Amino acid sequence: MQRIFPWSLPVGPQRTGPDSWLFTVWAPSRQRVSLFFPETGREMAMEPLAGGFFRAEAADLPAGARYLFDLDGTIRRPDPASRHQPDDVHGPSALVDTAGFDWTDGRFVPPPPDRRVYYEIHVGTFTPEGTFEAAIDRLDHLAGLGVTCLELMPVAQFPGCRNWGYDGVYPFAPAACYGGAPGLARLVDACHARGLAVVLDVVYNHLGPEGNYLRDFGPYFTDRYRTPWGDALNFDGPGSGAVRSFFIQNALYWLREFHIDGLRLDAVHAIMDQSPLHLVAELAASTAAFEAATGRRTFLVAESHQNNPALVTEAAAGGLGLDAVWNDDFHHAVHAWLTGERGGYYADYGSREDVIAAAAEGFVYAGRYSSFFGHVRGLSAAHLPADRCVNCLQNHDQVGNRARGERLVSLVGRPTARVAAALLLLSPGAPLLFMGEEWGEDRPFLYYISHLDPDLVEAVRRGRKREFAAFRWQGEPPDPFAAETFEASRPDWAKKDDPEHAGLLAWYRELLALRAGSPALRETCRRMTRLWPLDAGLGLAMERRGEDGRILCLFNAGRRPVRAKVGTDGPPVAYARLFDSAEERFGGRGGFAPQRMETMLSLPPFSVVLYKREKGTSI
Repeated sequence: MQRIFPWSLPVGPQRTGPDSWLFTVWAPSRQRVSLFFPETGREMAMEPLAGGFFRAEAADLPAGARYLFDLDGTIRRPDPASRHQPDDVHGPSALVDTAGFDWTDGRFVPPPPDRRVYYEIHVGTFTPEGTFEAAIDRLDHLAGLGVTCLELMPVAQFPGCRNWGYDGVYPFAPAACYGGAPGLARLVDACHARGLAVVLDVVYNHLGPEGNYLRDFGPYFTDRYRTPWGDALNFDGPGSGAVRSFFIQNALYWLREFHIDGLRLDAVHAIMDQSPLHLVAELAASTAAFEAATGRRTFLVAESHQNNPALVTEAAAGGLGLDAVWNDDFHHAVHAWLTGERGGYYADYGSREDVIAAAAEGFVYAGRYSSFFGHVRGLSAAHLPADRCVNCLQNHDQVGNRARGERLVSLVGRPTARVAAALLLLSPGAPLLFMGEEWGEDRPFLYYISHLDPDLVEAVRRGRKREFAAFRWQGEPPDPFAAETFEASRPDWAKKDDPEHAGLLAWYRELLALRAGSPALRETCRRMTRLWPLDAGLGLAMERRGEDGRILCLFNAGRRPVRAKVGTDGPPVAYARLFDSAEERFGGRGGFAPQRMETMLSLPPFSVVLYKREKGTSI
């Protein structure tokens, strides 16, 4: 028997010739494993290797051939590292040559951190067709908007064709209903041709409940921990070496085979691991090694509610070495301030001071007591570059986990949505938009599933109702299993050309263009930004400083006018107007702000004005 260390074998099918493939599977719970090809009835015994691995090379297999693993002659299961599941999660795996795509992106370089503008989509609802290829037709819109990173919600194979992607059970298999591996490769190549990086959401804290056969192979899961979504993965118990390798291989697979530029790591606070080297840190080190070997630039973005700056602190300085983290505090602070909602986690937010803290320092909860969590939460990230925080007004969670999936514009109206957009796009940090946000999409984004198990469907319905109780939302949520719920979540692309929506779209486009061209608005040192309240109402002022001077941003999110005083007690300071949200091109009734301002300005309700300090005036 050959001696093999658990981390030394690549799992999944590897093409070794025109019609030959090498199959490797980790199945330490089994004595015998065979390959079974259902289309021909052919069966082939696999060679047992040390560490619980089994391997076999088979010929006369064209791409697309189906196969299963026969486990001890008792059950047949798809490949845990399947590259394609054409017959859904319970059917056989199929062979696909993920290395055979003819790439044209050899000169593409992802944007640096200060130029990252993320745009999150759900592939299945982003277009009427709901496929990777159909999304290509919308890329010119994104590039023209000023987006630089397309972020895909999880695409790993899930049950049915209606799912957010967090119920994936085949981490290596792009969803067949989206177009599988060829479709994903074409989408990434098309993004790169337009200067767009691609970020893929991956889930390494749990797997979905249906079609999850990993327990039949080995100790992929542990009963030492639980996550809100099911059993935790085994990253620190017996057999964990191969499990860790499985998921690290998965991350590198997306980067290598599909030229993905960045990974968004779902809920890293639920990746349970007490190893000396946490899985997240090992993943960061592995991607750094991949960069060094290939010369490609990649990046890792975490989702976490812990407000832990160690996630985005360099490994050399004692951190885990990720590049950025979703900053829920920014969303919650702005949302609670503008909507007045105080249910659930919004109970911790709502003041203007929270918005100032989120914009100026990153985390609102940086050692503060949280009434929602019931403990002191977070540490300060103010010393880190601002681009380590990804800020948003909407994302799949914050919209889709509302009982009725309302967009922000549906809650506060278009004038307030303009103020919110300016807060997002002009504040320090990397902005993230959610599909349709830029034109004020008011169709909901809802939670949906298409599980094949009726008992599981009913369990999901009950679970969703329990989740909403803390928010005190009224009414019955839409049925997550209904096809109508899925269809209702598609953005209406015709609206972007509708005069009623065109003003908000122009506002987003112009602010993103201003941000792209202004070093002050892209400045990542938080000391170069200052925020302060205006009057006793809902007014804010923000000054951004950089190589191009100083930009003054004045916001009024309230129904009453707000006075803005500028300048100092010293020599006069003059500001030249850049933008006024009241301009007709932005959907307003006509600009009100003077072209030049020195001392005082009255901001009308629901307005934003941008000024730049003129050269030659006092600094």
